[in-house]
Amino acid sequence: LPAFMADLRARKSTAALALELAILTATRSGEVLNAEWSEFDLDKAIWTVPAIRMKAGQEHRIPLTARALDILRSLPRLDHNPHVFPGNAKGKPLSGMAMTMQLRRMKRGHITVHGFRSTFRDWASEQTSFPHETCEHALAHRISDKAEAAYRRGDQFEKRRKLMEAWTAFFETT
Repeated sequence: LPAFMADLRARKSTAALALELAILTATRSGEVLNAEWSEFDLDKAIWTVPAIRMKAGQEHRIPLTARALDILRSLPRLDHNPHVFPGNAKGKPLSGMAMTMQLRRMKRGHITVHGFRSTFRDWASEQTSFPHETCEHALAHRISDKAEAAYRRGDQFEKRRKLMEAWTAFFETT
């Protein structure tokens, strides 16, 4: 993955930046592609995805690393489009195929965008000592045990910030 990220960062397309942000934040492609500027607090380094756009139907706060902030600050804000990654059509986001096509242009068409979430989860389990629940919160996975879910109301945000910083640092190992 570190070599892949170095190759990805050498690309200067909007799709490459969207893919990198998806990987850095361990988010789903739709969460990145439909992201709007109003969801971001760059001063506090927080991205808040509204419940309506989350698979689990719950708001998800995502800690942003320095690299994620660099990506966001490098992007233009368009008057006619609220999306962080605007598409060609007025007011629309970048195409759902943009990141997949980026992988194909990199001769990595066998890789799926969603697979990076799985890679993140494997890395977190095998290469770090972060607790299981912290890693699951980072992926916005819902607690399936209803009794446990009733007692777990926090989102471990500061622990997740450290986890995402470690994930980003992992890319710098080449």
